[in-house]
Amino acid sequence: MLHVVTQDWLFEHGTDEHIVIVDCRFTLGQPEAGRRAYMADHIPGAVYLDLEQDLSALITEHGGRHPLPNWELFAARLGASGINHASTVIAYDDQGGAMASRLWWMLHYLGHTKAYVLDGGYAKWKQAGYPTTDEPPVANATLFNAIPQEEMLVGMEELKGSLGRPGTVLVDSREELRYLGVEEPIDRVAGHIPGAKSYFWKQSLDEQGKWKDGEAQKERFADLADAEELIVYCGSGVTACPNVLALMEAGFTKVRLYSGSWSDWISYKGNPVAVGSE
Repeated sequence: MLHVVTQDWLFEHGTDEHIVIVDCRFTLGQPEAGRRAYMADHIPGAVYLDLEQDLSALITEHGGRHPLPNWELFAARLGASGINHASTVIAYDDQGGAMASRLWWMLHYLGHTKAYVLDGGYAKWKQAGYPTTDEPPVANATLFNAIPQEEMLVGMEELKGSLGRPGTVLVDSREELRYLGVEEPIDRVAGHIPGAKSYFWKQSLDEQGKWKDGEAQKERFADLADAEELIVYCGSGVTACPNVLALMEAGFTKVRLYSGSWSDWISYKGNPVAVGSE
């Protein structure tokens, strides 16, 4: 797989020079749970980056529930964590890769392609008997040079202008009932962006919670084979990221993220909302 590393690989290479391991565990609705879990035990040498404190900005009127951070501040945070242009970053979580994929996407957006997600996450690491520790890592501060790849990102106005455009397909990464508008446990409006197709992000994983390989992802997204451009969204721009990764594993090249996602879309009065299947 192109963007995922195995448990065995990390065990063998985790202490290599230039490897930086990042713990991204986070539980929605329990903002301190991930950090507490990290402090209890983690992969040796791993630094911790918090979804809401490090990988997101403060919530405002628009931008969704997890707005992307100021890139200069985030680059400084990466540097303080020991990440620079020479680093190979391995991200993990215990949420099926959702939070780790957010960091993976953000690094790629900033021009850092040597970023990967650990297959199976932390639970599988512990189950396999690999080493863990509660010792804090020694992070050697460095300079991270951010080079934003702006074509990877889509804003609300551009997305709105692309609705119905031939060749552009929207991918909704939320659970199907949320897409259909049958239920909405988080956001104030139920439904989806008109024209979007439903591909729940957890279908990127197999029954053991490991990432499907490229061929299986290609089969999963077979109906999108003729798309010229894919725009991926979810509720707040986090769980869209594993679908972005899965689409790239499947061989799609023009895959863009609507980072504000559904929670941003519905913050603008007058934006159309669809319910039911399409």
